[in-house]
Amino acid sequence: MEVFQDYAYYYNAFYHDKDYRTEAERVDLLLKRYGKDVKRVINFGCGTGKHDKELVNMGYKCMGIDMSQMMIDIAKGNVPCKESIDFSVADIRQYKTSVKYDAVISLFHVMSYQNTYEDILSAFQSARTALNVGGLLLFDVWYGPGVLSDKPVLRVKEVQNDKYRLIRIARPVMHDKTNIVDVCYEIFVIDNRTGETKTINEVHSMRYFFRPELESYLKNAGFELIDNLDCETLEATDFASWTSYFVARAV
Repeated sequence: MEVFQDYAYYYNAFYHDKDYRTEAERVDLLLKRYGKDVKRVINFGCGTGKHDKELVNMGYKCMGIDMSQMMIDIAKGNVPCKESIDFSVADIRQYKTSVKYDAVISLFHVMSYQNTYEDILSAFQSARTALNVGGLLLFDVWYGPGVLSDKPVLRVKEVQNDKYRLIRIARPVMHDKTNIVDVCYEIFVIDNRTGETKTINEVHSMRYFFRPELESYLKNAGFELIDNLDCETLEATDFASWTSYFVARAV
């Protein structure tokens, strides 16, 4: 599961243009639509903490967990408002807490990194222990109907900052028997001053999910599935929906 090794260091550079504010606003809208007086939120797989920072600015109290020590170190440096947010290194499949939250969120397809039935069920069970009856679980995943309708293709992204020029090549390999896409990253890190080049190779295995299977997994973990929505439009999903939010309530 620890796939963000060297990659974690360059994570913010590759996603500098990601609209965390808009995504946090969508989360805020959904928590208000389906929840009741949601104030305390725990983020499973918080990464560098940018969603949490936006949610704190909206009035939430946040706890963020991630299994990458480097991600958590970056998150702590990104967020100055320590009184409203905490970060901790933890595996969402094994996380246990006596503290109860109003909602568990998990964004940027963290649940799609849970490749097996055991992985996803354990993550859902951990979320259930963090919630009282009626608490919400909100997460997004790669959505099967959209992924199979518009299959992943090779992509190249290039960014540059004061220190480095970064080139990332993503080659997908699809596995039909497991509903997993191995995204094979080759990253070239070029020092602007010296021209020295470092190469990073990592494989991120992403599972795409379908509503019936997630509904079953959630039920087994103590949740009732409420809805699933297209991540971009917040409307009903269809075969063009590559990603989907799922909203469930603890029972």
